[in-house]
Amino acid sequence: MALTSSSIPRLWRLARLDYDGVRNRPILLYPEGAVLLNDTGFAVLELVDGKRSVADIAAILRERYQADVSADVAEYLSHLAERELIHDD
Repeated sequence: MALTSSSIPRLWRLARLDYDGVRNRPILLYPEGAVLLNDTGFAVLELVDGKRSVADIAAILRERYQADVSADVAEYLSHLAERELIHDD
C-alpha cells in the first residue's frame, strides 16, 4: 500500500514506540515482533499521530535536517504500511 503526500498515517493500534535499553536504540513494538529503529526512523514515526499528513511530516523533517526528505518519508511509511504497522486515515 503506497501512501501519498496527502495520506494521514497512524500507527497500528497495537504498535507503539519504545526504547530498548539493552540495545540503546528506539524500537517499534507490536504483538508479533519489533523493529529496531535508527534515529531517522524514530524521527519519522514520532511525528505519525493520525493528524499530520505525509507532506506535513516531510516538511517538519525538511526543516529539521535542511534536506528534501519527501520521497524518503513516503517510501519509509509505505514500507511500514505494507507490513500493516501504519494505516492511512
